[in-house]
Amino acid sequence: MEDIRLFIETWQAPIGLAILGLMFIGFIMERFPAAVVAILGACAFLFLGIIDSKQLFSVFSNSAPITIGAMFILSGALLRTGTIDAIAGAIINRAARHPRLAVAEMFVGVYVASAFMNNTPVVVVMIPIILRLAHATGYSAKKLLIPLSFICILGGTTTLIGTSTNLIVDSVARANGQPALGIFEITPYGLIAGVAGMIMLATFSSWLLPRDETGPAGASNDELFLTELTIRNASTLRGKTLGETAIAKRSKIQVTAIKRDGRYIRHNLASEILQPDDVVVIRTDLPELMSLRKSQDFKVGIVRKGDVGPMGEVVVEAMVAPSHPSIGNRLYDIPFLSLLNVRILGLSRYRNLPRSDLPNAKIHAADKLVVTGSKADIARMYENPNLFGITSTSARAFRRDKAPLAIGALAAVVILSALNVLAIEVAAILAVGFILIARCIDAEEAWSSIDGNVLVLIFGMLAVGLALEEAGSVKMVVNALAPFLVEAPVWAVVFAVYVVSVLLTEIITNNAVAILVTPIVIKLGSDLGIDPRPLVIAVMFAASASFATPIGYQTNTLVYAAGNYRFTDFFKAGIPLTIGVGLATCFAIIALS
Repeated sequence: MEDIRLFIETWQAPIGLAILGLMFIGFIMERFPAAVVAILGACAFLFLGIIDSKQLFSVFSNSAPITIGAMFILSGALLRTGTIDAIAGAIINRAARHPRLAVAEMFVGVYVASAFMNNTPVVVVMIPIILRLAHATGYSAKKLLIPLSFICILGGTTTLIGTSTNLIVDSVARANGQPALGIFEITPYGLIAGVAGMIMLATFSSWLLPRDETGPAGASNDELFLTELTIRNASTLRGKTLGETAIAKRSKIQVTAIKRDGRYIRHNLASEILQPDDVVVIRTDLPELMSLRKSQDFKVGIVRKGDVGPMGEVVVEAMVAPSHPSIGNRLYDIPFLSLLNVRILGLSRYRNLPRSDLPNAKIHAADKLVVTGSKADIARMYENPNLFGITSTSARAFRRDKAPLAIGALAAVVILSALNVLAIEVAAILAVGFILIARCIDAEEAWSSIDGNVLVLIFGMLAVGLALEEAGSVKMVVNALAPFLVEAPVWAVVFAVYVVSVLLTEIITNNAVAILVTPIVIKLGSDLGIDPRPLVIAVMFAASASFATPIGYQTNTLVYAAGNYRFTDFFKAGIPLTIGVGLATCFAIIALS
């Protein structure tokens, strides 16, 4: 046993590199999630005694993962309050009049949003909006989804909080004796890289991006519900044209008709002046439907027995069984509606919503209904053999009245950290506390908005980075590289660091590259007698500049699936962009540092 311990102590530097090599293979093969590979790597170092338990647990004192988790929650609050949806809605509404301008505005908005909130949730929110925008403008969605991911990546490199990679690099650099980066310190480099990337996309996207229309191009993946809004006598919408109301302005609401005095109005709806008892027939998604039911200006859906308001105690989704005796009849005549004191809020049907209004929609097998009522009446629905899959709805209404508070909280984080009034991690935690107290987002939703895989990966890789430093592996790599770069000018070292980092980013996760490469370049800079800061910034940008594969960055993976792309589509579009953005970034670092 003593001989084994002596062997490990003698050869721990190459042993550390061997473990790192096995981890790289694990990342590339993807047999296990990246977070699992990172944890196994940390466990290997712990088992071999290269680090002890105290050193392992010391990584949990690192502020970067906590800051990243807080930014996830702040991003979740912006989604919950409908802030992103409102911005996207304004763009969609402009698409019919100015399609090219609408697309340009959308990408600029995405770029700006990604600079101040985590870019992964931005892409998640924007994918269905992009699909609707493609449908509204006639563009192929395949021409828009890859640029969406790329622009989000570029936007994330514009500020310190735009992506978790930036925060990790800054944290690791501080742990290695470097001064902290300011929130806008990298903005000049990010703007240059962003402009270069957008110019390349605008110039070459027509032939770099795929032309075929297979997959979801021009279609929306959202599940839409048919419903109707009955204007109340005391509604504040009376006397206003439909086009002046939020009903017409929200991107996820499609108005199909207005029912008035037994007749349907289907044309020039925006100019129609709303009157009491008008029924506005719409199609919308479930979160928007849940938001509409809170309005005091109209009643949502249909009711037959009593006068059940849309704000019942319980809201459930139920599926119509194929054996239902009412199939082929009107929804208004469905038996449970006359037997129970409930309200049907909406009806959804796969790929084929009825063209009529809600009460006259013909019932089909597998139609999904959203129903609200008292606990007792909803409980009786569970006993209905002609309904199945009855579950409480998971959709939440937007809290649009809280949007200014969520925006203000994020703005406070940016301003206070930019002015060095508070450290960014302190400002982020205080902002999270504020939005929870203000009920911009519920606690359960806040925790679910945190990507646990990202945090576990970061903690695991921080432990691996610490172990490599303790084993002498970092020093070993630096000593091997230094002879080749000792006579090289600073610009050549910057280019070399960038190229190595970007190549690693394409085959393993970007956060792992940030953690592993940052201490190496700091030590390399010190040994070569040059300022390590430009090298740290080069790693920061290169670790995010994953354009050539769909696996190097989470946003690429998201659009890869949504757009039904081929792996080679990212090669064609991403390699030229990688080269162009890399050259612009390196020249900016050299010129401005």
